[in-house]
Amino acid sequence: MFTQEKYAGNQLAVFTDTGDLPAEDMQKIANEMHFSETTFIRSNEKRDGGYDVRIFTPNSEVPFAGHPTLGTAWVINHFIAGGKDGKVVLNLKVGQIIVIFKKEDDQETLWMKQASPVFGESFTAGRLAKVLQLNESDFDERIPVQEVSTGLPFIIVALKTLDAAKRAAISIGSLREMASEVRGGILIFSPQTVDKRNDLHVRVFVDLLGIPEDPATGSGNGCLAGYLSRYHYFGTEVVNVRVEQGIELGRPSLLLLKARKVGDDLQVEVGGQVFLVAKGQLA
Repeated sequence: MFTQEKYAGNQLAVFTDTGDLPAEDMQKIANEMHFSETTFIRSNEKRDGGYDVRIFTPNSEVPFAGHPTLGTAWVINHFIAGGKDGKVVLNLKVGQIIVIFKKEDDQETLWMKQASPVFGESFTAGRLAKVLQLNESDFDERIPVQEVSTGLPFIIVALKTLDAAKRAAISIGSLREMASEVRGGILIFSPQTVDKRNDLHVRVFVDLLGIPEDPATGSGNGCLAGYLSRYHYFGTEVVNVRVEQGIELGRPSLLLLKARKVGDDLQVEVGGQVFLVAKGQLA
């Protein structure tokens, strides 16, 4: 997911028609697969216009996550709905999420509209510098370090340089001291990129959910899109950017972010591409 080729991006395991599977077995399977997330489509039949889906990390269930939403919608559209629909609705713990399928540059791109971002607590650069093992001078002091959520909360950290982003490394002890405040993950970004076609370089750390670093994070990047819009990072509230992630993990990913104000509502969309790598059946 979020890749233009196989064996890159963020891996996802999707299980279909799992209505009789207990939650404890879903958790065991997610831990066995040990991807960032594993999803379980509860039925091949719609309910309230959407498909019931549950999402698990290796150690817990989450109400929403971005790349599992897009990847699961792709599986539903191609293997359950027969590829007929230009839209798939997922019933998640966070509510209904709509995924739109579009042909762009002869490739199928999936777009999801996330819930309007909620802006939470702000943090000093000093607190996050300790967690990320960076210097306070690495932080972009023009905008705050702040928690943002579109269903799963992330602390958004703006850095000045690509070098700072590459040097970041989680101090587990310092992170555990902030465990009650880091409710989802930490997303860092810089305006300097490895691929000059891209606008931002991103890394996401989700250690407290059993994922030391995530190669592509749709939920976190949705929060980032809202953050970029609110603080006019690119000089306007309208956001339309390319984000690279996963390079440090050897799984380069490309995420497309859009955000804009519609009345009082800040609308956020995250897009990307999906590639099928394997299919089979657990014994």
